[in-house]
Amino acid sequence: MELFDVSVYFENGLFLRAKGFGVRATSVGEVVFNTSLTGYQEIISDSSYAGQFVVFCMPEIGIVGCNPQDMESKKCAAKGIFVRHIDDFKSNFRATQTLDSFLKEQNVIGICNIDTRSIVKMLRNNGALHAIVSSEIHDIETLKTHLKNAKKIHEIDYIKQVSTSESYIHKQGIFDFGKFDYADIDTKKKKKKVVTIDFGVKRNILNELSNAGLIVEVVPQDFDAQQLVERYKKGEIDGVFLSNGPGDPAFLSEIIEKIKVLIESKMPIFAICLGHQLLSNAFGHPTYKLKFGQHGGNHPVKNLQTNTLEITSQNHNYNVPESIAEVAIITHRNLFDNTIEGVKYKDYPIFSLQHHPEASPGPKEASAIFREFVESL
Repeated sequence: MELFDVSVYFENGLFLRAKGFGVRATSVGEVVFNTSLTGYQEIISDSSYAGQFVVFCMPEIGIVGCNPQDMESKKCAAKGIFVRHIDDFKSNFRATQTLDSFLKEQNVIGICNIDTRSIVKMLRNNGALHAIVSSEIHDIETLKTHLKNAKKIHEIDYIKQVSTSESYIHKQGIFDFGKFDYADIDTKKKKKKVVTIDFGVKRNILNELSNAGLIVEVVPQDFDAQQLVERYKKGEIDGVFLSNGPGDPAFLSEIIEKIKVLIESKMPIFAICLGHQLLSNAFGHPTYKLKFGQHGGNHPVKNLQTNTLEITSQNHNYNVPESIAEVAIITHRNLFDNTIEGVKYKDYPIFSLQHHPEASPGPKEASAIFREFVESL
């Protein structure tokens, strides 16, 4: 692996020189940190990171390599990754390539030989920051000008970049450790059918929906809301799932208006992450931005309905406000900061979660929500 010189300039004025791997590039994005100790490929390939750099708290990244099975999307949308030390030696029987070659293939820049602990502390104190990373530009003033003139993440509609362009039926279930591959789903068997609106959906969400016993039809982000309502009234579909995705939900005004049409039809709706936030905005309760977001696989969430604890995976910068209690029952809370993690709307067959129950960061108790969705149809 050949490392190259990289310059990093943050909007708060911090300038760093480091080494780079993966693709050589100049890239601008928002910098967030992730506390997960494993699953770096799933994180990098999560479309919700579109427009963002991910700082890994785990200091050693790359030792298990990468493989096609662990992709959460067809193409990585993250701007880049920051790691303390990159391991070019892969040591896992499932690995088909190194992280360096994977990033080159995915057109993603990696930054290493850098004090990631200090960057994480800075982000916790200052909040998420925009930065420019370049293997081509090393002059501070030039970097500063590029960053100043670049659009910020809340000004860009990344949904259009990560959503599917055509509708399709998902034909894969959860991972089968008996054969070390994903289970095949019989899509011809008579089952309940849901339409997943793809804002950057993770593959494992679709897998869990299929595994729960649903036929899963995935449609693009520019969906026809009225057509979905008509299909529901005709009995062609049984409900709608609103997926995760990147960016500021309040920026997606056209999608919010379409979701209002779905809500008014009283059809069953389940949503995760961005979908959860979009529902809140559609119900008239604008989301707000957290200081540095919640990104990791070790967040304790209390299920207020069962009075049990769920260890969850998180990836979001925006959150639903407390005022949502006017129209919904709060079902889950994050025990780190007491923010809302789940709601059930009072007068509608609609519920949603902020965290990612499909990610299963060790335990799988949160994934029961998919069976609850099937039971609600």
